[in-house]
Amino acid sequence: MALKDELIPPLTRWLEGALGARAVRIERMEKLGGGAIQENWGLDVRVTGGRLDGRHALVLRTDAPSRVAVSWDRAQEFRILEVAFRAGVAVPEPVALCEDEAVIGKVFYLMRRAEGEARGHKLVRDPAVRAKGEALAARLGAELAKLHRVRPPVPELAFIPVPDRAPALWRVEEYRRHLDALGAKEPVLEWALTWLERHAPQGRDLCLVHADFRTGNYLVSNGELTAVLDWEFAGFSDPLEDLGWMLAKYWRFGSYELEAGGIGSREALFAGYEAEAGHEIDRAAVPYWEVMATVRWAVIALMQAARHFEGQEDSLELALTAHVLPVLELDLLTRVREIEETSR
Repeated sequence: MALKDELIPPLTRWLEGALGARAVRIERMEKLGGGAIQENWGLDVRVTGGRLDGRHALVLRTDAPSRVAVSWDRAQEFRILEVAFRAGVAVPEPVALCEDEAVIGKVFYLMRRAEGEARGHKLVRDPAVRAKGEALAARLGAELAKLHRVRPPVPELAFIPVPDRAPALWRVEEYRRHLDALGAKEPVLEWALTWLERHAPQGRDLCLVHADFRTGNYLVSNGELTAVLDWEFAGFSDPLEDLGWMLAKYWRFGSYELEAGGIGSREALFAGYEAEAGHEIDRAAVPYWEVMATVRWAVIALMQAARHFEGQEDSLELALTAHVLPVLELDLLTRVREIEETSR
């Protein structure tokens, strides 16, 4: 459901109450690009009185017509965003949450709008990013280190399950369940899951992870980070999971030589992380999580396509998502071979 003109009055009234304002005027509203799982609207608002007196550029974030089963709902994502904001991570400031579906027809929340470009194929070719890529990669590593200081239990995030065994095994079991639910027959993915199970690290170093930390999910302006976006997959897991996801080959958007998301080197990413965290990364353990990342994206791609083919949402973009599977399977076979050859 799109935001129609008739929804402006109830949204305005709700904003006045949520912000404690005497009056709110929505001066402009436009749908923003991106967001295959969520729907985002840019709002320019003028607030008179209350805690946000003045003019503000905000984003209203709500559900797309259908969801991926592994993503949190908007109320849960808002609480994750609040925790990350308090931890000092560069995220858009959370402003207000509305759980009353009567206002616009579904739950939504508001956050401050950050400026910048997020589209991966644009960022990796941006001259400013090319010039500042190593510093940007280091900054991204530092933001992850800040996030990873958040350790369970976190009362506000009680809805997020805490693994009772090695996070790697927890993830393997999760992805097998999703494949079974889809009825998918994917031999390469099953082989990769078996490899991951056999080589799973047994530690339980748990922290809050973004779980979708990659180029495409952060904003950059003039080569510098402005905000980390899209927190709907966050959970408690091994901190190396976020690093592995950022380094996965698929998220380099053709700039394959720059292993950190197509914008910088893995060493720059690690250096930024270590400087903020105050301890070294187990570099030998990271490639395992790169394999895990590729398996995970393959499973999510199948789930995205199912949203279209099962009639949940009519979308050519979703229908075509599963066509990345052969590329991911080749990445899996190649990366596992490289890991095994290095370990001999």
